[in-house]
Amino acid sequence: MRAVVVKKFGGTEALAVVDVPAPEPGPGEVLVKVAGASVNYADIMVRTGINVQYGATGAREQFGLGTDLAGTVAAVGDGVTKFRIGDAVVGTQERLDRPLSTQAEYVVLEAWELAAAPVGKDLVELATLGLNATTADQALDTLGLERGDWLLVTGAAGGVGLYAVELARVRGLRVVGQAGPADEALLRAAGAELFVARDEDLVPAVRRLVPGGVHGAIDAANLAAGAADAVRHGGAFVSLLNSAPMSRRQVTMTNMAWHTDPDRLAKLAAYAGAGLISLRVARTYPLDRVADAQQALVDGGLRGRIVLVP
Repeated sequence: MRAVVVKKFGGTEALAVVDVPAPEPGPGEVLVKVAGASVNYADIMVRTGINVQYGATGAREQFGLGTDLAGTVAAVGDGVTKFRIGDAVVGTQERLDRPLSTQAEYVVLEAWELAAAPVGKDLVELATLGLNATTADQALDTLGLERGDWLLVTGAAGGVGLYAVELARVRGLRVVGQAGPADEALLRAAGAELFVARDEDLVPAVRRLVPGGVHGAIDAANLAAGAADAVRHGGAFVSLLNSAPMSRRQVTMTNMAWHTDPDRLAKLAAYAGAGLISLRVARTYPLDRVADAQQALVDGGLRGRIVLVP
């Protein structure tokens, strides 16, 4: 089978597609035939060696790429009773030590890293769900807002940001979305009640719309202090890029890192099946064009996720 790997850190030239034997599932593991695996900034961190540089994982001869996927079960290991061959699944994985990961024709994951896919949904589209929707939902949990509270989402048209808007709507929150001027219609359709364009001065704009400030904010655009002052006294702020500023005005500041959560993923897959959250594919690429896929991610401007299709 073919799989995307990195053996030497660097630019997109460091990406390699290798031919290796298909793995076999061990006890508690599931072999998945991959229908699609999304391309995320986590892949760039693997490719450039940032994870090793900062001690998130040790140096290894080879790193597999890919954090989430959708596909079908091809085989199960001993002790796996939740899934059967032929089942459609979605999955996420956050281990950094795997020599082969989800950007491959087949991948072995532990059964607990998978959830059933909703019936009738395209698997390539479902490949966009796992990492981004999980991150958004966990960020909302971290804020601890109550129904009717105001939420600011920066970078609200991006992969995580749009899920945050949609999931906030499901929770009964009122959303101020911040994004490019051309994204206003998209965000209002997703559930944002109010909109601030990216070229506006964010904090005074939000405070004009919501006197006293919002109850909480999810900073998906890495604005840090440039967004935190839009939160009212005693509110909550979550940074997705480890840039939460020092706490002031009793605002709870959190640098949040997502984690694999199959029960949450199952819930989110059900939401997607019911049409409560969207599945957006911006582009698809075959595995041998992974360098082009990563470059397209870096170039930005896409609305939706990039998916590698083996």
